[in-house]
Amino acid sequence: MIFYYLTNPISADENIKYYSKDEGILSIMYHRFNESKYPSTNIQMNIFKEQMNLIKNSDLLFYDPKNLVTNFDKPKKQKQILITIDDAFKSFYTEAWPYLKKNQIPFILFVSTEPVGKRGYMTWDQILEVEGSEFAMIGHHSHTHDYLIDKTNQEFISDIEKANTIFEDKIGYNPTLFSYPFGEYSKFMKDYISNNFKLSFGQHSGVIDINKDKFELPRFPINEHYGEINRFKSIIKTFPLEYKKLTPEEKKINDQNNPPNFKVEFFSEQENIENINCYSNEKGNWEKSKTKIHKNKLIINFRGAFLPRRGRINCSLNDNGKWRWFGTQFIVKN
Repeated sequence: MIFYYLTNPISADENIKYYSKDEGILSIMYHRFNESKYPSTNIQMNIFKEQMNLIKNSDLLFYDPKNLVTNFDKPKKQKQILITIDDAFKSFYTEAWPYLKKNQIPFILFVSTEPVGKRGYMTWDQILEVEGSEFAMIGHHSHTHDYLIDKTNQEFISDIEKANTIFEDKIGYNPTLFSYPFGEYSKFMKDYISNNFKLSFGQHSGVIDINKDKFELPRFPINEHYGEINRFKSIIKTFPLEYKKLTPEEKKINDQNNPPNFKVEFFSEQENIENINCYSNEKGNWEKSKTKIHKNKLIINFRGAFLPRRGRINCSLNDNGKWRWFGTQFIVKN
């Protein structure tokens, strides 16, 4: 399989469509199951089952990821929930997989190839068992799962290409969906991924709609700290906040561009934009952002620089009783 460098990166602008009233795909991210020694990446199975039952007993549907690429550009008339699991920990296979299989709940399992078979991780036989089901997809999660944004461009490419070779050997193909390790990426990384994959996911919160950049799709991370059932109820009630353009496209920032010149251009059809509220963690503290709305454009005047390692912005809008949400993450490198 030939993998291309950056001959013609797919621009975020190419994904601009129109104000679609897309009800959205809300993607949820999990890692470990019943591994309480890792609370930042773990969810207890009794809570996970309660969350899945909450979805099943609501008016929401689980989204089959095998339709994601072909149907991405079609506005959703009903919001659906996409389950994703990162890292292929063994606890997923022993704890969550039997439940998901029994209930036929579709999901994506993002696999980093280097840890496979090591202590605490799934084996290739187990991954193939999951891959063979009709409702599961295997996604690409790099080879090493290192902080790839810290590597040189060539080291990043080499890591992805090594994983490609292993996937071809072990499962017979290279996955078309990608998940950035730690949700971190630079413009170079995103451009490279856009030339070699169909879609890719970060770890910033929000709801997917047809206007979102296909190579930085949002997900809500769920763990012991942020998996409490009332918070989960609030999450699954959120809807997309569609926008034309978000700048800067470069999410890797340093002393020269920190804080970033952050702007979001919304569609003129979006009502109640004056009700938007944003919170950001510049200077190491979460506070309400200083925002300005001018001609359907949101501008945030940050209080100061973001501190390493991550700067985050979350914005919500009460749109006639329907809560809309989007988030953004910057990686801070001094």
